[in-house]
Amino acid sequence: MKGSELRIEVVVVLVLGVLATASYCATVTYDHRALVIDGKRRVLVSGSIHYPRSTPEMWPDLIQKSKDGGLDVIETYVFWNFHEPVRGQYDFSGRKDLVKFVKIVAQAGLYVHLRIGPYVCAEWNYGGFPLWLHFIPGIQLRTDNEPFKAEMQRFTAKIVDMMKKEKLYASQGGPIILSQIENEYGNIDKAYGPAAQKYINWAASMAVALDTGVPWVMCQQDDAPASVISTCNGFYCDQWTPKLPDKRPKMWTENWSGWFLSFGGAVPQRPVEDLAFAVARFFQRGGTFQNYYMYHGGTNFGRSTGGPFIATSYDYDAPIDEYGLLRQPKWGHLKDVHKAIKLCEEAIVATDPKNVSVGGPNLEATVYKTGSVCAAFLANYDTKSDATVTFNGNSYHLPAWSVSILPDCKNVVLNTAKINSAAMIPSFMHHSLIDDVDSSEALGSGWSWINEPVGISKDDAFTRVGLLEQINTTADKSDYLWYSLSIDVTNSETFLQDGSQTVLHVESLGHALHAFINGKLAGSGIGNGNNAKVSVEIPVTFASGKNTIDLLSLTVGLQNYGAFFDKTGAGITGPIQLKGLKNGTTIDLSSQQWTYQIGLKGEDSLPSGSSSQWVSQPTLPKKQPLTWYKAKFNAPDGSNPVAIDFTGLGKGEAWVNGQSIGRYWPTNISPTSGCPDSCNYRGPYDSNKCRKNCGKPSQEL
Repeated sequence: MKGSELRIEVVVVLVLGVLATASYCATVTYDHRALVIDGKRRVLVSGSIHYPRSTPEMWPDLIQKSKDGGLDVIETYVFWNFHEPVRGQYDFSGRKDLVKFVKIVAQAGLYVHLRIGPYVCAEWNYGGFPLWLHFIPGIQLRTDNEPFKAEMQRFTAKIVDMMKKEKLYASQGGPIILSQIENEYGNIDKAYGPAAQKYINWAASMAVALDTGVPWVMCQQDDAPASVISTCNGFYCDQWTPKLPDKRPKMWTENWSGWFLSFGGAVPQRPVEDLAFAVARFFQRGGTFQNYYMYHGGTNFGRSTGGPFIATSYDYDAPIDEYGLLRQPKWGHLKDVHKAIKLCEEAIVATDPKNVSVGGPNLEATVYKTGSVCAAFLANYDTKSDATVTFNGNSYHLPAWSVSILPDCKNVVLNTAKINSAAMIPSFMHHSLIDDVDSSEALGSGWSWINEPVGISKDDAFTRVGLLEQINTTADKSDYLWYSLSIDVTNSETFLQDGSQTVLHVESLGHALHAFINGKLAGSGIGNGNNAKVSVEIPVTFASGKNTIDLLSLTVGLQNYGAFFDKTGAGITGPIQLKGLKNGTTIDLSSQQWTYQIGLKGEDSLPSGSSSQWVSQPTLPKKQPLTWYKAKFNAPDGSNPVAIDFTGLGKGEAWVNGQSIGRYWPTNISPTSGCPDSCNYRGPYDSNKCRKNCGKPSQEL
């Protein structure tokens, strides 16, 4: 099932004043304790908001809510394939308007950390790389390779020049205080051998030579050159120490506020008590810059998801949810944590932390004291038992897995396990897309549809001997690739003629496939986020004479992480076999002459909704594969978020007013086990802890 194409007949007029860039400091440097802005060390709290994952109309509200929550910095990646889908052809309009996003952050009085990459991972399609890179002769991505380095330098310089032209770096009075080159390369660099270190040294030198006037960072790169700051990513970074600790501050570029959702997976959630504990422990143990990944996750619109199998929702259990609403108590409790830490800022930046014994296992007291300024953190990192400690002659109760913050070394202003913010779960009111729908029959009256042809239907189809890998064939212009073959079973001694079934065996690198025999669906197979490969054995019955085998291969986002991730293939690479024939023989069809079609015929025109081919009849076709659907509806009044519930549909992609809002797949159900009745925040968190919605669709809205 391909499309519910839903149209809103609404015109919204927005009047925006000129975005004035706020005036910031002229100098940003760093020492072993912190970033230094205009000669003053700073404790900074940051949060990731990726501009393409929300609409420009949402940006001011998201950024204001971030500021209200106690953030100082907004962190975002720059998405290369989003801006340069064709080499040399750039797009910075709409959701791609990076300059506008940065200026809105500046207008709110916040700083920006611009993570140029240009490899970003981010559960984004192909890790943010444009696929045309793959086809440059002699190229090897993310290593000491001249063709790749030339392209990486060209795009990085393009972004830096854009920011300079708009005077957006702090050195020019703008909000950008940090930039990032590369991304988590240290996690996989060993696979690239000696060339990896040459590449990292080159990347750092190239970035610094662009002369932004602000520091550059490399996350998860402990052996980063001294000219850049190495930083930490993870659920916890309190135990991490940067190389060259006498020269570099302790910075945390990704504190994972939750985890990403996959089609076929349960919904991840991270308890705020644990997240607050991780934040407080980081500042307790000498950290001075901490960023939430994500503070607002947003939505993977269009075909932007990576993975494969990353869901359209990128909510990430973030303090601001996918729709831009405050997630309580997470947002409120973290706001209180930030306020408490800022009360300690003068002491934290003035000196190095010193541990003080308070007795007992899994207990730690840390003091920042110089002259009359004193701040303390008392931690109990036991996973089960509360504790009472004596510090400076006073007694303090510490719940298990918590930190108490004492800005004056005496009075507790916050304990990370004690929440004062009330829980609040927003809920949607359900409305029918079509007014006055009283029955299933009436539902059809508001809808129209078009049947997508099975198999080859476009003029640009082509033939090749053998099976083609999908990504090299489609260049990711579509999720879909048809493989079509005609076979003749007339008077064949090999094929069964008595109506008995033969077995069609198909092996694919993924991510899903549908098999049609003579235009009728015979069977399907799907991979998953852990193993994208598909292997199916489908009973089929052939008619006498000519028969057509049409195989539709689907991708669900391209690989975005891992060493040599760009070489991960997709599609039907075989073997394709017919089994269970007379005399027990097997026929391999893999080397036959196959006909190929890139994409569905309807993709060329139907998303706009303007085709004259749409059919409207009282009865809506149901459970029909390869069907496009369309409806018109009035947008609800007001400015609250609007979601579309796709329950009742299979797998496909949806457009509103010609813009793709992403893939839907409510029939992809999460495992029935793995979701606890209650979540114990105590103890180390991982992405499989505290999941919810087991046995239900991974994403319905």
